[in-house]
Amino acid sequence: MVTFAELRAAPEEFAPARRRAVRIGLHALWVIGLSLAVTAGTGRFGFFPADQGFILGQARRILNGEIPHSDIISARPLGSAVIHILDFALPGPLFLASAVLSMAEIIMGTIALAVIVTNRPLLTWGPGRTALVAAAAVLNLNAFPLMAWHTIDGITLTACGVWALRSDSVRVRRLGLFLFGVAALVKQSFAPVVVIAGLWLLLRPRGKRSFADFCWLGAFPLAYVTVVSLDGGFGAMVDQLTTAAPAYGEGLLGFWLTELPTSIKPLPLFVFAAIAAVALVARTAWSSWLLLLTGITAVAWVVADGGFVGPNRWTDALWWILAVAIVVHGLLRRAIPWGALLVLGLGFLISLSWGQDTPTLLAGSMALTTCFLLADLVTPPDGLLRTGTAACMAVFVIVGLVTVSLRDDLTYMDRPRAELTRDLGDVAPSMHGIRTNEGTYTYLAQLRDCLKRFPADKVAVLADNPFAYAAFDLRNPFPVDWPLPLEMVADAPQRMIAAAHDLNRHGSYLVLFQTVDQKTLMAGGPVPAEVRPDQPIYDYFGIAAHVKAALAGETITCGNFVGKWQS
Repeated sequence: MVTFAELRAAPEEFAPARRRAVRIGLHALWVIGLSLAVTAGTGRFGFFPADQGFILGQARRILNGEIPHSDIISARPLGSAVIHILDFALPGPLFLASAVLSMAEIIMGTIALAVIVTNRPLLTWGPGRTALVAAAAVLNLNAFPLMAWHTIDGITLTACGVWALRSDSVRVRRLGLFLFGVAALVKQSFAPVVVIAGLWLLLRPRGKRSFADFCWLGAFPLAYVTVVSLDGGFGAMVDQLTTAAPAYGEGLLGFWLTELPTSIKPLPLFVFAAIAAVALVARTAWSSWLLLLTGITAVAWVVADGGFVGPNRWTDALWWILAVAIVVHGLLRRAIPWGALLVLGLGFLISLSWGQDTPTLLAGSMALTTCFLLADLVTPPDGLLRTGTAACMAVFVIVGLVTVSLRDDLTYMDRPRAELTRDLGDVAPSMHGIRTNEGTYTYLAQLRDCLKRFPADKVAVLADNPFAYAAFDLRNPFPVDWPLPLEMVADAPQRMIAAAHDLNRHGSYLVLFQTVDQKTLMAGGPVPAEVRPDQPIYDYFGIAAHVKAALAGETITCGNFVGKWQS
């Protein structure tokens, strides 16, 4: 290892090592700086008690010694919960630090994909390319909440895994294989990643693969399954993961068919495809330039028209534009653009989702990949190259300003930024720095007061409050933190009722049931200061009501909550 003293003693001999260290430092600084800036500028504004904290709540349970699928019922493997145990070790308030880490994940995934697509090592990037990738990272976030989430983990692990495989170092390549194994267990939709990696190993010459490579690929999945199996949860794991509702990506694949009769959203795609056909026939310099300009225009049109609103399915259009760009680039260059195919494949895997079944979290990378592919087909004049850096910096500034502006009005499941006047640090130190509206603040403050008034060893807050277990360090006696219908897989309803009967036998529990629904919180209230003991509770398909009926404790009311308490 080269020491700092040696670098100073022999500046000429160690100049390359010094330049490398400086470049690594500069890249680390902008990644950290952008993560902090995005979190401070937009990511900390808005809070929704359901999604935000769901993964952290599961991570807290694992920290407390609970075993996935035995103690915790989940429709997905709990790889993300294992990963985000790290969040509890970060300096600063838990939810804010977790948001910074999530943005850093998005940036690292974006960097990895850009390196793979362009075949340009990170340390050779200048300010212009760096600015473009930073803009793509911000666009990848768009209006998505900054929180620990399995899809973000899957993208970053897969992208960084492929990046690592390109290294000359055996250790780095094996790290990449390990990351693939982790990616497969954050969500079923990323399982193909480990299969493809295994096939890649098998197809390599015998001298370039070893048994150890396969061990690194399977290390995390094998450890996960072993721990679950030793606790007697293998059968439960199989039932939970195989009875979850499937997702096929039909919204993405059929976008241009379903949207055409009712909107002009596919129009940029069709115009771009038509110009691509002309470029394939003409195969001239002017047709390639026309294709580049049309592609950039189509991408900009789709992004502007989508307005960062997921239900608009604007990223579906970006995915199809990228698909066309891959085809035309491959035919003109007579080579398969494998890096771009990776981005396209990741976009499809992201769409295999119950909620956001559209590749929103890859919007910036898809746009940037499209532009990179088309730019590779032209030879820019020297003058254009000289002004490229300034143009790229301008793109970053514009994307940043537009993102901040749109997120001010599109705060995830919360009010516009001007109405987010309350800091949740007053509710729990772990939430310091997170801002929300008056109604949600009142709701969470009532929950805090209930926990103080009715102390207990085991606490549950049903139905849409998985954040509470991480925020207040609570021990949930039920096997499901967030009993959504889609999350209640296998024997989850029966085990919820069984857990209620166990509470009656062991005592010292508090189970709260919210009476305010999601829409009321999103609208900023009103949240009642007190309710009757017979107030209807917020429930999905009766599971909370059945739990309430099974509990024999004292009926209590506290703010908008109705509860059962036994000291």
